[in-house]
Amino acid sequence: MNKLKDTPSLRKKWIIPLVLLIVVFAVFQFLPVVEWFDTLEAWIESLGYWGPLAFIFIYVIATVFLLPGSAMTPLAGLLFGLGWGTLWVVIGSNLGASLAFLIGRYFARDAVAKKTARHEKFGAIDHAVGKDGWKIVALTRLSPVFPFTLLNYAYGLTSVKWTHFAAASLFGMFPGTVMYVYFGSLGKLAADVDETSRLKIALTILGLIATVLVTLLITRSAKRALMYRVKS
Repeated sequence: MNKLKDTPSLRKKWIIPLVLLIVVFAVFQFLPVVEWFDTLEAWIESLGYWGPLAFIFIYVIATVFLLPGSAMTPLAGLLFGLGWGTLWVVIGSNLGASLAFLIGRYFARDAVAKKTARHEKFGAIDHAVGKDGWKIVALTRLSPVFPFTLLNYAYGLTSVKWTHFAAASLFGMFPGTVMYVYFGSLGKLAADVDETSRLKIALTILGLIATVLVTLLITRSAKRALMYRVKS
């Protein structure tokens, strides 16, 4: 029976978001990011209602071409803020995931099979999906063990239904989406630091810390549950 290989501890994986937080503020101090952001924001605003649609389209294309969402997701927070940014990412990431799933299932099975054959953990997932279906999809989305973009294609080779895949992905990707959009919204806050009170900055950072902690707890629980289901 295939089993998941041991992975680095989640403690180490969560160093990345903390480093990202430091980088966000450092970049705004030493690079003309404010000018770049103003230009990008002006372009998005010039598109009117098409602005969010353009972002969603780019996100879908990036997902299909296996580009990491960790780059696009904070950008949504930077451009649209936490609320709208989260909504546009949820739409874009789920449309992209579903499109990649359908491509993997109906148009590129051989290519996807060759790509995933080099990863033993995908074999374990295929075995587990046969028993638990959408539950495994949700757990892998909540856990940082598996690459988001390649996993979309890999699930196209399994027996899970597309409707179950889409619903479980929507649920499983949400916590991580909120966290990374939150990081992007901090970039917008850093750009307006002269116009923003210290209290607002402090409250925003506290909110981010709470979001990271909650997401960490969720992913740790998901990883344990996933390991149990795959090994059983």
